[in-house]
Amino acid sequence: MGAIIWLASYPKSGNTWMRIFLLNLLRDKDEPLDINKMASLSPIDAGRVWYEPDARLPLEELTEPDIARLLPAGHKRITALRPDPILVKTHNFFGSWHGVPLHTASVSAGAVYIVRNPLDVAVSIRGHFGMSDLDRAIEYIASENMGARLGPERMPEFYRSWSGHVRSWTEKPSAKIHVVKYEDLVAAPEVHFARAVKFLGIPANATQIARAIRFSSFERLQKQESEQGFIERPEQSDAFFRGGKSGAWRDVLTPEQVARIVADHREQMARFNYIPEGY
Repeated sequence: MGAIIWLASYPKSGNTWMRIFLLNLLRDKDEPLDINKMASLSPIDAGRVWYEPDARLPLEELTEPDIARLLPAGHKRITALRPDPILVKTHNFFGSWHGVPLHTASVSAGAVYIVRNPLDVAVSIRGHFGMSDLDRAIEYIASENMGARLGPERMPEFYRSWSGHVRSWTEKPSAKIHVVKYEDLVAAPEVHFARAVKFLGIPANATQIARAIRFSSFERLQKQESEQGFIERPEQSDAFFRGGKSGAWRDVLTPEQVARIVADHREQMARFNYIPEGY
């Protein structure tokens, strides 16, 4: 069995982008990865299929502590997919649920954590979840109780607030967690994707990295989604790959909304230089 490399982020922070880039790099093919085949190569930890074989009853009939106790065996089952380390997408915060770690250390090799400016996250979250207005999205990323409920194909997920999520993954520096800003990936992809590759120990040259970046461009991803759809897109969202830009909040958020987000997340925003001038 291999070990899990967690690709972690708060929702709509670049997790899927990093995942597609790394898969394109590892495949080393002359054509881009089919985004709808991604899940078979890099699973999502929230998939029920990893945990149901160990459940004594349907998950809907179990208590939360009983569901939590399924996590370690489910994570181990993921590692059996291949002998090499396996990239696993997670939106869970770095912590425990009912006393059970949301990321099992014994089967984990490390993590890449992507952090994105919450001003842009709020804008993206609104479209992703089909929210009626931006104020709802601002409330969402500030709530410590946010996550996803048990669903037909998914386990519960636990995000906490944007600040709580970021703090959980980055407050204590670790040699096993590589932290990268989404904005750096946008501004200088050749530099910052390459640093993630180096951290993961993937043997790749500059030409291979550049091709994987090109194959993972938002223009290509948008084209694939428009032509064949994307199985990971929520039903309430009209598109998963919207634009991938940094700073879109400047054209959307009011000064009052910006001030509210900064007030909610000032400590973590300051750590990553996200506070706009004058706030």
